[in-house]
This record gives sequence, C-alpha cells and structure tokens, in this order.
Amino acid sequence: MSNRDSIRPDDPSGGLAVEEAKPRLKKPPQFKVVVMNDDYTPMEFVVQVLQQFFHHSREKAVQIMLHVHTQGRGVAGIYPLEIAETKTAQVNAFARKHQHPLLTIMEEV
Repeated sequence: MSNRDSIRPDDPSGGLAVEEAKPRLKKPPQFKVVVMNDDYTPMEFVVQVLQQFFHHSREKAVQIMLHVHTQGRGVAGIYPLEIAETKTAQVNAFARKHQHPLLTIMEEV
C-alpha cells in the first residue's frame, strides 16, 4: 500500500499537514476625550462630569479639572471610537441641559 492509497478522497489538503492561519487582530484606533477650559463652567460641575461620565475618583477628577483650568484642556479618558463619541455627546448634552458652555472634543491617540 503506497502513501497515495492512505489519502482520503474527501481530504481537501491532499494529505498535507495544514496549519490553520491565525488571524492577526489589530487593536481598534483609540480616541482621547478632551475637556476644554472655559471661563464660565463652575469647577465643581467639571468634577461632577468627570466622576459621573468617566468614573474617576473625586481626587482624580479634581486633578484633571485643575489641569484643564491651568493648561486650557485635559484628557478625561481614552476609548475606542464609538465609546468616545458617545461620551463626548453625553457630556456636551449634559452641560447644555445645565446651561454650562463646557465642551468636550475627541482626538485620535
């Protein structure tokens, strides 16, 4: 019996050992949600937003708020596109609802 006789007719590889290719997964692009400084939104409101929407501790939220206040902008968090879009829209709508000009924007990392 030769090698060819041991090949099954339903074997698409023709008897060759075939290793499945592992797909190379690429991480989705990440986006920063950036809080922009303004001269009207109360600092405590910014801290509230950072805690409520970005789940920062009070201490971390105060640090970010002070960075925004002194540097003009600060990163609230880094997320995949859809999450960053949602958080940006939610925060901007929440600020308008409370009559504050607070603005968040997205930037690709």
